[in-house]
Amino acid sequence: MPAAAAEPVATLPHPTITLLQTSSLSSVVQSELERMILSGELPPGEKLTEVALAARLGVSRGPLREAFRMLEEAGLVRTEKNRGVFVRSLPVEEAIDIFDLRATMEEFAGRRLAETIAPPALKEIKGLVEQMDQAAKAKDAHAYHRLNLRFHDRCVELAGNAKLTAIYRKLIKELSLFRRLNLAETMLMPVSAGEHRHIVKAIASGDAELASRAMFDHVMESKARTIKNHQRPPAAGADANGRAIEKASR
Repeated sequence: MPAAAAEPVATLPHPTITLLQTSSLSSVVQSELERMILSGELPPGEKLTEVALAARLGVSRGPLREAFRMLEEAGLVRTEKNRGVFVRSLPVEEAIDIFDLRATMEEFAGRRLAETIAPPALKEIKGLVEQMDQAAKAKDAHAYHRLNLRFHDRCVELAGNAKLTAIYRKLIKELSLFRRLNLAETMLMPVSAGEHRHIVKAIASGDAELASRAMFDHVMESKARTIKNHQRPPAAGADANGRAIEKASR
């Protein structure tokens, strides 16, 4: 009789491969949760329930828990013993501290750009400011906010200090947790756009002192507006963090 065919031997993934797969999935989950937090889809104070999020994202709890750990390191969530994981609410005092750090970082960036910026990079940031002008004229606050973030991020990145850029981006993500309704947002957009035009003009002039001061003053003006808006009562139809209250459609 012919020998019976051998049963196939089940092979388990190598531990390193399993670790890489889990790590990669955790990073994907972390990125998606970060997007949801920064967009306000998961607002400050929201509890992140493992069961619901695992089902929503189609993953097991292992990668989700690792994603929670990474988000906590990034300052976007907090873990409370016996209660769970929550999206952080950033106190106004901490937001003000971040503005002070931003001002110093962007002051450095302005100085460096005035000294070293290449024509293509200067054209790029001029283009961003032109788009901001268009958004301000159209009273498109969402587009203006997105372009504003891109402008500042790009200026810091172009300064050429990778460590500074990484720290700056972490602080900006944390600052996004502080959500107050700007009651005069559309009115202030042209003012803000003018400040950005002044920044680009100062950088293009090659005057390091002028450019660094323009960047510093702009951030400090943003800080002053934040303090002023925080002292105002929330607008009708908004909660204490300035988020619009929408009627449930469910």
